[in-house]
Order: sequence, then structure tokens, then C-alpha cells
Amino acid sequence: MNTAPNAEVSVKLLLLLLFGALVLFPIVLTLSNAFMSEREITHHYGALDDSDSGAEEAAAMPTAYVSIRWVPERATLKPLADVLIYSPKYLLLFWNSVKLTAPIVLGQTVVGTLAGYAFAKLAFPGRDKLFFLYLLTMLMPFQVTLVPNYLVADRLGLLNAYGAIIWPGVFAAFGVFLMRQFVGGIPNAYLEAARIDGTGHFRAFVHIVLPIVKPGMTALMLLVFADNWNMVEQPLLFLTEPFRQPLSVYLARIAEGRRGVAFASSALYMTPMVLLFLYGEDQLVAGIQRSGVKG
Repeated sequence: MNTAPNAEVSVKLLLLLLFGALVLFPIVLTLSNAFMSEREITHHYGALDDSDSGAEEAAAMPTAYVSIRWVPERATLKPLADVLIYSPKYLLLFWNSVKLTAPIVLGQTVVGTLAGYAFAKLAFPGRDKLFFLYLLTMLMPFQVTLVPNYLVADRLGLLNAYGAIIWPGVFAAFGVFLMRQFVGGIPNAYLEAARIDGTGHFRAFVHIVLPIVKPGMTALMLLVFADNWNMVEQPLLFLTEPFRQPLSVYLARIAEGRRGVAFASSALYMTPMVLLFLYGEDQLVAGIQRSGVKG
């Protein structure tokens, strides 16, 4: 009896479980600590205060260890109440994140789907060269494109306005690339049969392409949401007024020395992303898998 395949499967399963535990560790720890009182968190994580001391003081101090707690001794909603009720700035900046992220997600999905259909199924002069030039913006480091985007936003009078962030996000190359690969997997026979029946491009796109590419659109929306929900560089560069910045910029300063508030605010911040990924997990996997299929 050959046990080598079973042993190989067991090793792979063990590695996957290990990587899964490493990924879930900070998420579970943040969610559990969000329901701990400030006293309990200070008791278990008080050793972190040593990092704020001077080098000489830290050298004279005995070595201390952080005691990680997974289950609160006494669960409390006070840290969440401090964030949602007694910290109005949190909710203000939370809605700023929504105002920035939602238009980018919807806009890039619409533009990416339409442009992906054009690049994949429509024949026009210079199509492939134009698509290659469009992809060059995606191949460049993100920090490189910030400078020309800033100059353009300055010329258009969009500095300190959400449009300076939204418009480059809507026309980003990633959505076009992903949807072009996905639409390319649709058999040309479907569209040729529609043209024989007298169906135009618009009706073919609405009635044939859109129902097939829904998993790809869902995957694109999830990936774009995750990318822009955590944006930091763009708001710091384009938005000079602090009250207009998103929550991702303010999150590092919201704790103000209170770890309970830090855990609670981080848990609330990650909740929309976790829920969306749990809801669209199947569509995300299907969209990424089928995006590599060519027609």
C-alpha cells in the first residue's frame, strides 16, 4: 500500500492550516480584544509601554513579555461605545471613507467592464497597442503616478477635493485589465449568433456579456474596495484639511494612548471588508480563476 500520496496531502493540509492561522491571528485577536476593558488590556499589554522609554531606562528595566488574551475576562461594550458615541470624529471620517471608496468601486467596475468588452471583442485600429499603453500605467510603481496626478489635479483645481482621488481611481488600469481577460473567455460564437439575429453591440453587451461576467464584476468590486478602503498616500497628498481625510489616515492617531479604543476602532474599521469578502468569497474565487481564460 502506497502511503506517499496521503503523506503529501497531509503535509499540504498542515501548511495551509498554518498559513491560515497566521492570516487569521491578527483579525481574531483584534476582534476579541475589542470587547476587553481598558484595565484588562493595560494589564496584559502593559509591557508595550517599555518601548516608549529612553534607551537607558529600557536597558535598566527587566525584560517583560506581553500576555496575549483571546477571551475577555469580562466582556464589555465600553470601548465600542467610546468610539461610536463619544468620538464623533470617527463616524465623520468613516463616512469620508465611504464617500471616497463607493464612487471608485462603482465607477471602476462600470468603466472596466465597458472598456474590457471593447478591448476583448471589438476590432478597431490600434486596439492592442492602445491596451498595451494603458497597461503601462498599471506596471509603474504607484508612487510614480502620484506626481503627475498631483500636477493634473492642481491644474484642474481639484486639490483638497475628493475628485482628485476619485477620478484617477475610476479610470485605473486594473479594472480594464481584469475585465478584458474575463470578457475574453466568452466564446465569440455567442456574439456572432447575436449579430446574425440583428442584435447590436449594446443589446449584446447587456443581454449576453453582463450575465456571464457577473462573477468577474463582483471580484473586481471586492478587490477595488479592499485597495481603496485602505488608501493612505492619496489622502495625505491631495486632501490638506484633516476633517476631509478618510478613516484610514486617522486610524493611527485615534487611540491617543488608549489601547481599548485602538482595538475597538480597528475592529469596526475592518468589519465592512471582512463581511464583503465572506459574502463574495465564491464570486471572488470564480472571477480570478476565469480571468485567465482567453477566447
